[in-house]
Amino acid sequence: MSSQSKRPLVVGITGASGSVYGVRLITVLLEMNIEVHLVVTQAGWRVLKEELGWETTDREKALQAAFGHLPGRLVYHAVGDIGASIASGSFRTEGMVVIPCSMGSLSAIAHGSSDNLLARTADVMLKEGRELILVPRETPLHAIHLENMLKLARMGVKMIPAMPAFYFGPATLDDLVDFMVGKVLDSLRIEHQLFKRWGEQHESDTR
Repeated sequence: MSSQSKRPLVVGITGASGSVYGVRLITVLLEMNIEVHLVVTQAGWRVLKEELGWETTDREKALQAAFGHLPGRLVYHAVGDIGASIASGSFRTEGMVVIPCSMGSLSAIAHGSSDNLLARTADVMLKEGRELILVPRETPLHAIHLENMLKLARMGVKMIPAMPAFYFGPATLDDLVDFMVGKVLDSLRIEHQLFKRWGEQHESDTR
């Protein structure tokens, strides 16, 4: 995929800690003028409020405040709207990123449970052979978590755990967030400049 792609991307935000990752990914995609279809679970809205201080009583207003100034188109779908466009394989997208992905949502996806729009849309990505990327954020992990991740990985789902690196010399928390978002963009084959790569780091050190 390139930033010139005409097909939208689906972004899901769940109740795992790390909602800032999802918000930052959406921001970057919209800045690239990529259309984003967003699904947030009920627990995801709770985490946006607790971690980022969002006022979530009026969710449309909260999204407008966060993303309304950006050029790309954001389409919000309520998690209970099982009849939304993205619930159908006939609605063409480039793929879906669940960031952050709770273990509960990961389990629902691994077992084909489509009882909400996020899990159903992920199921659509699997059945249509589209890109599905999960960014799990949990620690420690027990055997069920690992088995579910292995099951999905064997089906072609990309696992990008929220494990930021430190080799590029991050100076702020924003740098660490950008690293994780950059790794997601790499998997989507979207060019970006969110962090300095290993080779680039060493080249700049020798100049």
